[in-house]
Amino acid sequence: MMSGPTKTMAAVTAVTLVLTTAYTVALGSSGWLWFCWVLLGVTTVGMAAADSGESAVRRPRPRPRPQP
Repeated sequence: MMSGPTKTMAAVTAVTLVLTTAYTVALGSSGWLWFCWVLLGVTTVGMAAADSGESAVRRPRPRPRPQP
């Protein structure tokens, strides 16, 4: 399950892909624009991977201390 910020980042990445594709079709390709989109995509994948790894880590509960 992705957290809120990761979902937002995925949505921004998808919208940016659509806008980058529209720009390329209308005005021609821009290498810098695609390079920045790839960096955004890699960052999004990294966030999703880090987000999914958090739930897999289980920390043991501390034992209650005996009362004197």
